[in-house]
Amino acid sequence: MNGVSAPGREHTPVLTVLEEDRHAWFAGRTRAILKYLDAEVGPQQPGQPRRVLDIGGGAGNMAHHLAHYGQVIGIDYHPRPLPVAAMRGLTVCQGGGNALPFPDNSFDLAALLDTVEHIPDEFGVFQECRRVLKPGGKLVVTVPAFMWLWSYNDEINAHQRRYTAPELQQKLEISGLRVRRISYNNFFLFPLVAGLRLLRPHQPQLASPHEGDSESEAAYQVEMEAIPEPANTLLHGVGWLEAELVARMSLPFGVSVLCVAEKPSNGTEKH
Repeated sequence: MNGVSAPGREHTPVLTVLEEDRHAWFAGRTRAILKYLDAEVGPQQPGQPRRVLDIGGGAGNMAHHLAHYGQVIGIDYHPRPLPVAAMRGLTVCQGGGNALPFPDNSFDLAALLDTVEHIPDEFGVFQECRRVLKPGGKLVVTVPAFMWLWSYNDEINAHQRRYTAPELQQKLEISGLRVRRISYNNFFLFPLVAGLRLLRPHQPQLASPHEGDSESEAAYQVEMEAIPEPANTLLHGVGWLEAELVARMSLPFGVSVLCVAEKPSNGTEKH
């Protein structure tokens, strides 16, 4: 295992706020994830140490949130973000999601947050998550939704696929994991995103360069750029409302899918 860690740091640092937390798109996603984890995992209690694996965690932008649930270890296939994570005091290593360098039954929680859609061998990743999770351990997954929403943003981020909720559930269950709750997310933004995608063939300025147009890729990464005020504050409110809804019900559509699955503890898992 090719490890990188900050000198003198063995535990995830005190929770902090990153710039990403102020961005409405990412903040809304995080709220929904934490609602699911609060319900399914609960905060770590004193005297009950837990281990959390952040797969594809990059520079550790979610680690301070995942630290609510246990000691976080990050792993990423790409070496470039790992020194940044180490400077933040995180324990990180380089490795692939379909060949995790950890023993069986060694984590209480694993996170695949906008990660598995990058990896050709999705079943290998899900099976590796099952392997390293302890019996009863949880896996939280977020993925982009609906192949018909495919855009230039998917292309430049090297996505292999987008998912429907039933498809993700089926693939997790085939891999021996039991889905506990699943929902679409970014429900309120769906009409805007879907409208832009459906209009694209009729408006060349919105079309992907891979569809014969050479417009700037910036048009396809609106969610990655700074959102001006007061729109950012308004969207924070929308994200807060949606997270409350996701905590109570499964939403029928959205731009992404959010799921928590479990490694069975009663010997009923599939192989």
